[in-house]
Amino acid sequence: MTVQQLALAVLTLSVAHNVESTPGRPGISPRPNIVFILVDDLGFHDVGYHGSRIRTPHLDQLSADGVRLENYYVQPMCSPTRCQLMSGRYQIHNGIQHGLFGDEQPTGLPLDSPTLADKLRESGYATHQVGKWHLGFYKQEYMPNSRGFDSSFGFLGGHEGHYDHKMTFKHGRKFLDLRDNGQPATGQDGHHSTYMYTHRAVEVIRAHNKSKPLFLYMAYQAPHNPLEVPEVFEKPYQDIHDTDRRKYAGLVSMMDEGVANLTQALRDNGLWDNTLLVFSTDNGGTIYYGGNNYPLRGWKFSLWEGGIRGIGFVSGGKNISMDRGVVHKQLMHVSDWFPTLVGVAGGSLNGTKPLDGVDQWKSISTGVQTPRKWLLHNIDSLYKKKGRKLFPHTFDTRIRAAIRVGNYKLITGDPGNGSWIPPPEMKSALAKVDTEKAKNNLWLFNVVDDPEEKYDLSKNQPEIVRKILDLLAKVNSTAVPAFFPPSDPQSNPELHGGVWGPWEKNVTVD
Repeated sequence: MTVQQLALAVLTLSVAHNVESTPGRPGISPRPNIVFILVDDLGFHDVGYHGSRIRTPHLDQLSADGVRLENYYVQPMCSPTRCQLMSGRYQIHNGIQHGLFGDEQPTGLPLDSPTLADKLRESGYATHQVGKWHLGFYKQEYMPNSRGFDSSFGFLGGHEGHYDHKMTFKHGRKFLDLRDNGQPATGQDGHHSTYMYTHRAVEVIRAHNKSKPLFLYMAYQAPHNPLEVPEVFEKPYQDIHDTDRRKYAGLVSMMDEGVANLTQALRDNGLWDNTLLVFSTDNGGTIYYGGNNYPLRGWKFSLWEGGIRGIGFVSGGKNISMDRGVVHKQLMHVSDWFPTLVGVAGGSLNGTKPLDGVDQWKSISTGVQTPRKWLLHNIDSLYKKKGRKLFPHTFDTRIRAAIRVGNYKLITGDPGNGSWIPPPEMKSALAKVDTEKAKNNLWLFNVVDDPEEKYDLSKNQPEIVRKILDLLAKVNSTAVPAFFPPSDPQSNPELHGGVWGPWEKNVTVD
C-alpha cells in the first residue's frame, strides 16, 4: 500500500469537516509580481484579527482584503520552515529533521534540487532576498546569490542584534553578520533591522524594471529576540506590565508598519494592482521572549499546535483574482508554497526532486476542495526517545514525531512543553500547565473539534491510532538520514576578517 493509499484509508475513519466555498473567479493574471513576507517567531495570538491586545492594523486590513489561512502549518523552528518553503520538500527528505542550522555547522539546504527562487527566475522573474537567510552559508554555494536570487541584503544566521547586526560566536564574542550581495555591509550600526530591511525592500521596488515580474522574499527578523525596539513603538503598550511582552508587542507593531510601508511603495510605483502578497510566520511564538500562542497549546520548538499552527494570509491588488474576505479552513502546509507560486508564475516543476508540497492556488482563491488530505509535521530520529514502544510491528512511539491526517493529529515521543499560556495582559485566563509530560508518549486529537488539544482520544480510538502509526512508519521509510554535523572551529569569524560568512572555500558537489 502506498503512502497516499494508506492516508486515504485512515481518512475513511473520520468525518470531513471542511466545507467547500462557492467557486469564484478562476485563474490569476499572467505572471503577477510575488511578494512573500516571512516574519520570525510571531505567535498565533499576536495579531489583531486573532483578538490580540497588540495592534496590527495593516496586517488586519491586508488579510481582510484577501484570504486568511486558519488551518495553515509551518515548522516548530525557523530553518526547517525556510527549507520547506524554498524546496517544497519535507525536512525528512532534506535531512534536516533534527533542529535548526547552527551558525557554526557546515550544513545548509541541500543543493540537489532548485529553490523557489531558482524556479521563479527560470520563469522570467527578477528575484530579490531581503532580511534573514538561515539556510546555510558555510560554502559560497549556499549563499542567497547562489540559490536563485539576483540580489541579496541581510544576515545569514539565526538571530542577531537589531541595532548592531552582530551575531555571537562563543564566550560572548560578537561579529558582524550583514551582507550586501555577498559582501560585508558596514555602516548600518544603530539602524534597527526592521527599518533597515524595509528601506532596502522599498529601494528594490523603486528600482524594479517592469519589463519583468518581481519576486521579493522579505524575511524580517522581528519580532524575534533580542527585544530591542524604539520607544515610540513600545510606548503604546505601557499598560502591559510584563517588560518582555511590552517590548515584543512594540516589535510586532514596528513590523506591521514596515509591511504598510512596503505595500505603499508597491502602490506608489504602479506594481500593487498586479501583485500577489503572501504573509507567513516561521513558527509559533516564544513565551519566554514575549510571544504568545493562546489558546493553542505549547510554543516554539514544540510539536503542539502552538509551535506549528502558523499565522498566514494571501492578499494583493485588483488584478489578482480571488474570493476576498474569506477565512480558508482547509489544510495547508508551508511546503505548498513552492508548487503554488511556481504555478501562479506559469513556471515548470521540471528538474525538482519529488515534492511534498501541493498546488493550493485554486483552493485558496476559489474555495474548491484542497488536494491536501494529510501532512507530516516531523519525524526526528535523533531526538532523545521517550517512554516505551507501545505497539509491535509499526512506528516506534518513543520517537519524536507528529502527523496530521484529515481531522486527526497523532503525536509520539516527546513533543516538547505542552502548557497553555495566556498573554500576561489577559487577566481573565489562567495558565494551564502540561501535566502529561513525564508519562505519555502517544496522543491522538481531533484538532478540528479540539484545536486546543485538550482531549486525548488515543485510548478510545485504537483502530485510528494503529492506522496512523502504520502511515508514519510508511512515511518514515522514505526519509533520508538526518544530517546534524558538529560545529566547525573554522567557522570562527576571527579567521575571516571579523565577519560571519562562508569558511569552506572549495567547491564540491553534495
